Amino acid sequence: MALLPGQLLNQRYQIHALLGQGGMGSVYRATDTVMQRVVAIKERTPDANATPQGLQQAHAQFQREAQILGALSHPNLPHVYDFFNANGNEYVVMEFIAGQNLYDAVTASGAINEGAVRAWADQALDALEYIHAQNIIHRDIKPANIILKSDGKVVLVDFGLVKLVDANNPNTATAMRGMGTPEYAPLEQFSPGMHTDARSDIYSFGATLYHLLTGRAPLDVPRRLLNPRQQPTLRALNPKISSVMEIAVEKAMEIQPQARWQTARAMQNQIAQLKRASSAPLPTTAQTSLAPATLPMQNTRACPHCGQPNSSGEIYCQACVHKLGVERFCADCGTAALPAATYCVECGRGL
Repeated sequence: MALLPGQLLNQRYQIHALLGQGGMGSVYRATDTVMQRVVAIKERTPDANATPQGLQQAHAQFQREAQILGALSHPNLPHVYDFFNANGNEYVVMEFIAGQNLYDAVTASGAINEGAVRAWADQALDALEYIHAQNIIHRDIKPANIILKSDGKVVLVDFGLVKLVDANNPNTATAMRGMGTPEYAPLEQFSPGMHTDARSDIYSFGATLYHLLTGRAPLDVPRRLLNPRQQPTLRALNPKISSVMEIAVEKAMEIQPQARWQTARAMQNQIAQLKRASSAPLPTTAQTSLAPATLPMQNTRACPHCGQPNSSGEIYCQACVHKLGVERFCADCGTAALPAATYCVECGRGL
């Protein structure tokens, strides 16, 4: 039964309104009458089909998850204040984050300026690197689960599908089970028997950036597998996107986990190239008249940007992460250049 406005939960939390509801429970806005602050309360209802042993295991897992989430401290994550059981349900009390979720933002405005997305991505990837270091996987990253506050800060919310990774058993089950949202879920989350890890979150975050930058949600993995060419590239949908950002997102959204960025920090470092490129001085006449650099041809499997040899199975250079098979790249911003070009069309640097 839903909690009602004015109801006092656990003799402390006065319910104001239902914020959201899903198959696994509900989220309410409430006031903590002891601390006199507005909070968000997540209610999780037990599985009606679970055995008594299953319910006991789920309860123990819930307590462990709540304790670990309560110990997190990062400016782009909500604080967890309390957790308890009441009326047969389980509750987590969290910081209430006022703002607009990025799904609503992109729905209202369409494709969002890359500069804004880059700033949000830097914050969110920092939060992901932090939780992954604590052996926590979010497993439901999407625009609706990132809140933009009035001060420009973004907060990653809704850990309802969180998985706690056991180093001794990478396939550790979670009580808060689910596959996430199809458009943003990686291949490994479509099957309960497949292993998920930090790279699963990286796929979901790449899919989130794809939506923000193009104004269009990506195709889900099954449809991409049926027709790999069906999903348009970012720059086909939004030519204003830089190639550095396109590379970062495409690599994050690789179907196979081993082809993605292996850490959030690696992806963050790639996107940081955009900031360096945008702050570079404008080229001089002498710089723009330089002859094109001579780089290895694409059929050698050497990276056309840095010359690093790569095995035939590599999609991205293992040294500089540029996509293989393009003849030349700008050394500052990573934009692909035609063989006869003397300057970069993206940032103006002489080639």
